[in-house]
Amino acid sequence: MNTANYSPAKPQKTINRRFKKIGLVALPLVAIALIAIPYFSQKSGNSPYRYPFEASSPGTNTVRLEKEIAFYQKKIAQDPESALNQAFLAGTYLKMARATGEASWYLLAENTAQQSLAKMPFDNEAAIATLARVALARHDFKQALNLVKPISKSENTLPVLVTANLALGELSEAKQAANALVNRIPSLGNLTLRGLVEVSTGEDEAALQDLQQAIALEEPEETGSSVWARTLLGRLYYKQGKLKEAEELYQESLRILPQYPPGLLNLAQLAIRQGRYEEAEKLYSQIYLTLQKSPTIYDHVVLRAMARVKDLQGKTQEAQALRNQAETRLRQDLTGFGHQRELAQLLLERGNPKDIQEAVSLMQTELKNRQDAETLDTWAWALGSAKRWQEAETAINTAIKSGVKDPSIFQRAATISQALGKQQAATNYLEKVKQTDPTFDRQAEQASGLGVGLSVLN
Repeated sequence: MNTANYSPAKPQKTINRRFKKIGLVALPLVAIALIAIPYFSQKSGNSPYRYPFEASSPGTNTVRLEKEIAFYQKKIAQDPESALNQAFLAGTYLKMARATGEASWYLLAENTAQQSLAKMPFDNEAAIATLARVALARHDFKQALNLVKPISKSENTLPVLVTANLALGELSEAKQAANALVNRIPSLGNLTLRGLVEVSTGEDEAALQDLQQAIALEEPEETGSSVWARTLLGRLYYKQGKLKEAEELYQESLRILPQYPPGLLNLAQLAIRQGRYEEAEKLYSQIYLTLQKSPTIYDHVVLRAMARVKDLQGKTQEAQALRNQAETRLRQDLTGFGHQRELAQLLLERGNPKDIQEAVSLMQTELKNRQDAETLDTWAWALGSAKRWQEAETAINTAIKSGVKDPSIFQRAATISQALGKQQAATNYLEKVKQTDPTFDRQAEQASGLGVGLSVLN
């Protein structure tokens, strides 16, 4: 989720199968989903990426997971010393965490996996993999690597190696792990994960092929991975300016899982880019209703996005109130599920000079945790806001050297070059913006930073 130069001042059937899925991320809330179904069913009917199986009914996934949780809880009640059943229960808690985005499920997954390891400290790959994935959710990428490196590379551990190395900027290691996954089984989830790596290294055509092949290989029980693949492909098209294709993919993901947060967020971002602010507000309101009940990992994105819409509508006071709410949530999450980067982005977007030094400090801390392109871009943004232009240039150049093709990153590089008086370099970067996305304009800038799916653990 990359934020460019926006300024508010401007108008499973087996054990392995049960744990290998990385893309289960949706919350089909019954009441809201029933409202959304007709709209998305109508608009995605002719999509070339139409889901070939029966779409989920509202609440299907969470109900299924609740039954799975109850099954393992009963098993453990009958045999409290069963480390394996506790590992399976931890894995199901993790799936529920991804399905709902609620932090409490991550904590349950972590505690249960630790109990399993205490009973069976050896040959307990499932529990270790769950702990590693909780570490990823906490943005503790080094700890995730430390957990899985001592054990054999498998479909449980290789996805952790991919994700953690991507976040740390270790692209060659991430690609090696992704290739190993696909070589083992060229499945929907594995091809999608490799596609994410390829986007991060600027291999967009290879990513396009992998994501298309992934969707072609989907199976009925892979609903979470099916919507994840479509979301990534939609985000890839979006950053290339192919908005019609992006919209079709977002709509199809929402037809499959009507309350899928990334689908709603990305479709709303597209609406903002096209100046359809009321439609964007309706989409955000669907997620906003859920975050009033319990915190989720998408809260800060929703609140920042709603504030952005209010700014664009000239409702400054309402925008500020929403940003204050987002700031409160982000500060609450700093110790448990570190969001230094996201808090820095919020502070910079708010445009208060008093916030700049804190944003710089937050990013200095965040760079110790991850160095993917978005983190480096945000670091460059903070440094530029502090008028530390030479350092900003170094940061943005490091982001670009990864190979990533992102118009917002090229736009920031142009801004930094202009500030340094390097007009030819600025012109070259602006040309790269147009080469990447020929439709990139002021409206695209105004919508920047509000999508999810192409960054590591937004």
